[in-house]
Amino acid sequence: MAKTRELVVRRKAIRNIRKITRTMELIATARFKKAMDRATESSAYTKKIAELTADLAAHAQDVSHPLLQKRDKITRRLLLVICSNRGLCGGYNAGILREAVSHFQGLKKTGTSFHIELSGKRAINYFKYQRIESNASYTCFEDKPKFEEIEPIAEKFINEFVSGKVDAVDVAYMKFLSPARQFPVVETLLPFARIPEGSGPTKHGAGPGYEFLPNAEEILKELLPESFKASLFKCFLDAAVSEQIARRVTMKAATENADDMVKSISLLYNRARQAQITKEIAEVVGGAAALE
Repeated sequence: MAKTRELVVRRKAIRNIRKITRTMELIATARFKKAMDRATESSAYTKKIAELTADLAAHAQDVSHPLLQKRDKITRRLLLVICSNRGLCGGYNAGILREAVSHFQGLKKTGTSFHIELSGKRAINYFKYQRIESNASYTCFEDKPKFEEIEPIAEKFINEFVSGKVDAVDVAYMKFLSPARQFPVVETLLPFARIPEGSGPTKHGAGPGYEFLPNAEEILKELLPESFKASLFKCFLDAAVSEQIARRVTMKAATENADDMVKSISLLYNRARQAQITKEIAEVVGGAAALE
């Protein structure tokens, strides 16, 4: 049995660790609430603008826009991997990296060339360790990504797609559905999916209920880039709230484990202390008996 002094030191160390994990749990809870509010608020806007964009594009079949053009053969893809800058969030980063690796391994088998861009120190360190080169990396996004920070990246992706440098833009991130459900995905943001001709527009072009002023081409020219920027921004918001949920759950589990360890060590300490006291009493009684 361990000495009482060793048990006291171990218990003190675990209690100190518990204070840290409990504090991180409370911080993650506070950040999660704010991040979830931002993600929820943007979700309705992103969903509506995406539906409107797809509907308008379907009712304007005679209009051609570069962001709607699906290449006959996709030979070059861009993959953006969104992870966190910090750890202590369970399997959050591992799940995203697993999906991203599986995705580009599938691209290798098909002979599709691709280049990777990384967001978050965890993704950067992982691909550096795997000796996989990336074309760009970002470490400025924390739990409060701003649209002004995402917009230049979105514009760069649009320019590369329109110029023909890439044929598709994919994003690997943790998709947020509810506080109890998040899962890693790889989504294709470009080109935009266009509703088949038979399901949306009429044979005369614009469908009933839509009147394009000044014209459909001008409207889609403004709407499509904004829709892509909103979708990319939503990916970063989902990643931020999912990271805080994962960290909160992980730190809560660590705090509970620390509580269990403190109880276990306290029990061992009490037993060791009781054995030590019993031994001392026996020695005193034995000594007294020897003097008689």
